Amino acid sequence: MVRLALPIVVVQLGLMSMGVADTIMVGHVSPVDLAAVALGSLYFWAVSIFGMGVLMALDPVVAQAVGAGDEVAIGRGVQRGGLISAVLALVASLLLLPATPLLIVLRQPPDVVPVAARYCLVSIPGTLPFFLFVVFRQSLQAMGRMRPIVLTILAANVLNLFLNWVLVYGNLGAPAMGAVGSGWASTFSRWFMVLAVLGIAWGLLRPYVAPIRPEVFSVRPLLRMIRLGGPVGIQLQLEFGAFGVIGIMMGWLGTIAMAGHQVAINLASLTFMVPLGVSAASAVLVGHAVGRGDAAGARRAAGSGLALGGTFMVGSAVLLLLFPGLLARVYTSEADVLAVAVALIPVAGVFQVFDGLQVVASGVLRGIGDTRAPMVVNVLGFWLIGMPISVVFGFRLGGGPIGLWWGLASGLAAVALFLLARIRIRFARELTRLTIDEESADGP
Repeated sequence: MVRLALPIVVVQLGLMSMGVADTIMVGHVSPVDLAAVALGSLYFWAVSIFGMGVLMALDPVVAQAVGAGDEVAIGRGVQRGGLISAVLALVASLLLLPATPLLIVLRQPPDVVPVAARYCLVSIPGTLPFFLFVVFRQSLQAMGRMRPIVLTILAANVLNLFLNWVLVYGNLGAPAMGAVGSGWASTFSRWFMVLAVLGIAWGLLRPYVAPIRPEVFSVRPLLRMIRLGGPVGIQLQLEFGAFGVIGIMMGWLGTIAMAGHQVAINLASLTFMVPLGVSAASAVLVGHAVGRGDAAGARRAAGSGLALGGTFMVGSAVLLLLFPGLLARVYTSEADVLAVAVALIPVAGVFQVFDGLQVVASGVLRGIGDTRAPMVVNVLGFWLIGMPISVVFGFRLGGGPIGLWWGLASGLAAVALFLLARIRIRFARELTRLTIDEESADGP
């Protein structure tokens, strides 16, 4: 578990550090630009995260095929992932177009909306490479081949930092575009990532990418993959939606509240990347065990993942509780923004452990192909428990930003407890391999 989780964690941290770099560099331009990146990136992820979840169907499909030694099924999975990603990119691009009217309807700060909308528009060319990279990342991850992804992410971070320096501040003769320049940097970096990982891993991916298999276009297996990944997409959408709605509510409290929220959520998201990586490793190892018919191995992988994710988040919780001011000053020197961030970071420390456990538990369940239960749990935890508490504490009781975040903490705790109970129930039953194509699991 540790051997696989470590490079996945490096990748997750690398992906997150690109957002951290965007936030830090734009944060030194103005509060408006910082809030615009927060709002623009929130909008981008709101229209993209469902598709990313759908493509996570590759976790159990490819991992279980690897465990069973089914090369044909691996190729089918990768190619179907590419086909689905093209459709997802088209839909996401269309949804990014009406950013201005939607942000106005959502009553976001008038000075932030035009900049955030332009950020969304320049993100459109990056949707296709974003989804294709997810396909290659999930597939290589499921094969246990992480080196190409790690190298790609390290190089992409250097490129993203350089492009931010050029386009945000207007260096090397480029115009100073602030938040919009950061959006262009992200788009260029996404194209680099998909081309780089494909080039580095071509020797590994070529047998699965080419030639195109005619059965990849069969409707029924495609629908089975979408039905498997759809609940994951809905789960991620619901979870992200809960955080997104909190972000929208922060906008109602003003630009300073939104900027402070962006600093705190960015920091919390950075620590979250570690259990997210452990979650991916858990999905892969549980999937491998199920594919080879090793129920005991699947249970050991599940227990290892939960122990690793929970332990790390206990440590990160201590840091967030003890050093909120020191951590917030890395992002901004604006006194008002700093005050909001320092108040929110300890709350993030409280929900760290629950957040780590719930994401690892989701990965464990995804590894055995159980994707519907986590979706239902997210509805119950985030929307029926956490969101009402946020509204009551944040507005009716006058808690402001802190009150809104306590609702998030309550929702995460509920989701974690529900998912742990679900794991106990599912692992008490027989674990069998997923069926995507009509013929036997061993191939034609």
